[in-house]
Amino acid sequence: MPNNSLLDKQADWMANYQLGLRVTEQGTVVSIGDGISWIKGLPSAAIDDILVFADGSRGMVFDLNRDRIGAILLYETDALTAGTMVHFSKHSLSIPVGNEFLGRVIDPLGTPLDGQVPPSSVGRENMEKGSPAIIARDFVHKPLYTGIKIIDTLIPIGKGQRQLIVGDEGLGRTSIAIDTVINQKDKNVVCIYVLIGQKRSAVVSTIETLKNYGALEYTVCVVAEASALPGLQYIAPFAGCALAEYWMAQGRDTLIIYDDLSTHARTYRELSLLLRRPPGREAYPGDIFFVHSRLLERSTCLNAENGGGSMTALPIIETQQGEIAAYIPTNLISITDGQIYLDNDLFVSGFRPAIDITRSVSRIGGKAQDMSIRDQAGQMKLDYLQFLELEAFTRFGQRLEASMEARIKRGRLLRELLKQDRLTPHSNLFQLAWLTAFNAGLLNQIDPNHIAHLLVTIEQGIETTSLTLDSSSEQWQQALREWLKPS
Repeated sequence: MPNNSLLDKQADWMANYQLGLRVTEQGTVVSIGDGISWIKGLPSAAIDDILVFADGSRGMVFDLNRDRIGAILLYETDALTAGTMVHFSKHSLSIPVGNEFLGRVIDPLGTPLDGQVPPSSVGRENMEKGSPAIIARDFVHKPLYTGIKIIDTLIPIGKGQRQLIVGDEGLGRTSIAIDTVINQKDKNVVCIYVLIGQKRSAVVSTIETLKNYGALEYTVCVVAEASALPGLQYIAPFAGCALAEYWMAQGRDTLIIYDDLSTHARTYRELSLLLRRPPGREAYPGDIFFVHSRLLERSTCLNAENGGGSMTALPIIETQQGEIAAYIPTNLISITDGQIYLDNDLFVSGFRPAIDITRSVSRIGGKAQDMSIRDQAGQMKLDYLQFLELEAFTRFGQRLEASMEARIKRGRLLRELLKQDRLTPHSNLFQLAWLTAFNAGLLNQIDPNHIAHLLVTIEQGIETTSLTLDSSSEQWQQALREWLKPS
């Protein structure tokens, strides 16, 4: 039997149809290869236009020449060949958004990769968007705790800040990012973890770690693994940024990890060279700085009139043999608000996390640090830097004054206090407690080998205390004396 509703729709369509001249543009694929498609036709094409191929593939205009168009492929079917017809989609590049994406693993186009049903979205966010206006921004004034002692005390991060994590491969850059995400549990911070060009084993390991520590519940993982199309790897950080902007616009605090932008830069270089763009320094195209700056400038802290949300960015960058003056690291250092530098010598010596205080800085995070922790941290970074200089002189075997010996002993004690195993983030109360104990001299007579045990004792005491960050230093000292009293 005929479908009456379908017949009615067809009748309405025929009744409303109007004769007229319609002009559409149509292109033809000239060649395909390495994630790039060259297309003839489409004279009205503009950069970043989305193209639909007759076989179902999708692409984005990436280069304009006099006689043809260069497009990067975002989705490619086996049927895509030379001669395939192409037309405009009339849509800009966007990603579906919504709270249903929390706890999910998706690709940069929003397609689920975790084997579950596609999450329901409440709308779409454009991946390419201008950064918030200056008048819509606020000063960074709220702390974002990583749970890592050396960062929260000496290199503090504020919500809305862009803090670079830089170092050689294998020094724990990803561990710092994962610890930071795990530490956001029950802190009403939405996390987006963007994995760019990672091996599948590394992707699975990261997702399993987040799941095991209960962090996947408030996290979205955007994955463009090493086997994905270069076009997907290129748009991955912009997809994650669009997701974070959705929650930031609702007044929520967000944290986004870009792991890592070195791979992203190499992918962009690969696409640019395939499209025959002129190479610049280290064969990167001249606009690589603009690509990363327009991405990271979208991370900010909005004022109350614009919802008061924030997006904190932790981009990860890789160095070769500690060469921090290379092209991409220097670009990102100039864009971000500070950097956390990991040193190979510190890692080999057993100092973990291997953060080099002398080359790490947080330019605006101190303004957001809790007043009580800021007061206790005070001159600690300067004292620690002075200790490192004094310790260098001891290698010459010279005899030192008693005051110098005491400062070196205290510096070595601080170095032991700053050590921390991965996947063991600490609360902000713990940070205040050990700082107070150190500054009050309660640990001066302690053997550095026993520091780990005493820190466990302090953490156990915090679980039973009613003290807060606003409690006085005298109250904290009294409680610490009780916890550290020999049994």
